[in-house]
Order: sequence, then C-alpha cells, then structure tokens
Amino acid sequence: MWVIAHKQCVLFASLIFTLTIACNTSDSTKENELKMDSMNTNTISATAQEVKGPAGHLYVDDGGRGSKLPILFVHSFGGNTQHWQNQLEYYRKNRRAIAFDLRGHGRSAAPENNNYSVEALAKDIATVVDSLNLDRFILVGHSMGGSAAIAYAGKHPEKVAGLVITGTPGKSPASVSKPIISSLESEKYDAVMSQYMDQLLKDAKPETDKLEREGMNHVSKEASISIIKSVFNYNPVPDLHRYPGPELIISRSGDEQPNSLHSEFPTIPYRTVEGTSHWIQLDKPAEFNRLLDEFLRRVEKR
Repeated sequence: MWVIAHKQCVLFASLIFTLTIACNTSDSTKENELKMDSMNTNTISATAQEVKGPAGHLYVDDGGRGSKLPILFVHSFGGNTQHWQNQLEYYRKNRRAIAFDLRGHGRSAAPENNNYSVEALAKDIATVVDSLNLDRFILVGHSMGGSAAIAYAGKHPEKVAGLVITGTPGKSPASVSKPIISSLESEKYDAVMSQYMDQLLKDAKPETDKLEREGMNHVSKEASISIIKSVFNYNPVPDLHRYPGPELIISRSGDEQPNSLHSEFPTIPYRTVEGTSHWIQLDKPAEFNRLLDEFLRRVEKR
C-alpha cells in the first residue's frame, strides 16, 4: 500500500487546491467574440461578458459601482466565479467587484497547448485588467489563484493597491514535489486525489463538501497534473519581493508549514480562521469578508 509521510501530506494538501469544476474545452467560435448580457442580483447590477484572452475567451462577472477601490477576485484550481459569489454580493453594495474564470475553468476557453503555468494565469489576470480599464485595484487570490495574483503583482505593482492571498503555498522543495507528481502520473492518481480532498475538506460545511466532491469527478487527469506541476515549479518569493504595496495572508488554522508564505514572509500581516476547510470564503464568508474589510480600511486610509 502506497504511503506518504504526514509532512508531505499536509504540504501537498496546500498545493492541490480546489478540485471542483470541470476544465472545459475551448470553443473556437467564441474566442474572437465579445458577448455581454445583463443580469441582476437583488439591487446590484452585474454584467457577464467574454474578453479575448491569450488562450481564448475569458468569462468575466463585473458589477457594482462607487468611488472606492475595485476588487478583482481570482479563484483556485478547478473553481470559477461562483466561488466568490458571497463576496461579490457583499462588496457590490458600495464598490465595483469583479471575478472571472481562469483559462480552462468555468465558462472560459481551455488552452490548446495545455499551458497552465502560473505566469500564463497571470497573463489572464492582465487581460481582464486591461479589458476592463482598471487603473488601481485590490487583488484577491485563492490558492492557485493566489499564486497567479502574486505573479501579476510582482510584474505590475503600480496597478495593485493591495494584495490579499488565501490558502496559497510557498515554494515546495523537490523532495516533496517529485514523489507526489510521480504518484499522480501513475495508477495511484485517483487514490492520491481522494486522500488529499479528505484533508482539504476537513471542517467543510456540508454544501461545500458536496460541491467540491461532485466537481472533482469532472476534472481531467491531464489538466490537473499540468496545473499541479506548474504550481510546484513556481517560486513566489521573487515576485513578492518586487511588490511593495500592502499585503494580507488569510489561512485556515493548521495550514502553517515550514515552506508557507507566512514562514517565508513573517512581516506580512497574517490572519487565521478556525473551523473551516480550504475554502474559507465559502465556509465562513462573513469572517472572510470581515478580515478583508479590515484590510480595505487600512489600504484606503493611505
């Protein structure tokens, strides 16, 4: 029976991210189109649109208004804009709040070359920022989306008024990543993914658990391995050093590890949330929003 040491289990749990929604196939008839339809969430006007990205069309959910800084939310591996619905509804009451589907996720086109590198995902963020004419904004990224957010902030610090990352790992050593990738590329793939979903979903709300487990069955092995390799290969340290603006790390209790971002950057404000799964924004949206509100007040006083 295949066994991984407990330390590697916990480290990998922070790197697998949200295994939920199927990575979709590209639709070549839509890649060069810009389609918009209007919808309403209570009294909050929102617009769904598609913008042309480097790997095909990207689905964007844009809504809210006000003079405060806009917020751009970036989901995790396997997720989509629905992972931020609690935040979108809350923040659109007094400011612009935006979420979008990264390449190969939700309603966005999948890359034909299977390129899910963190740098490529950061280019998806850049495409959305430029398409929506965002000048200065708050960037919030979860897990893999946090890695992409760090990469973007390191390359475009003048755009990012504040950076919030949640459930995002630091650089993992090869001694951890290599055996895990080897196992994922073998017949043990299903067993490995099931084991780590159990860890990630510890303390999840029933609806979160159901959503994530059902969605996991739709994520292709090839796309999953490509994304996992990309995150393992990404070192966030240089980009974090290049970003001079305000930062916040939000983590669930127990995720602190020797290679965590908090360990590598102890001066970055760090907040933990008790009794939640890897998906804090889904399990405890009020607590997540409270921590984000505190950060926003600090940034907007500058």
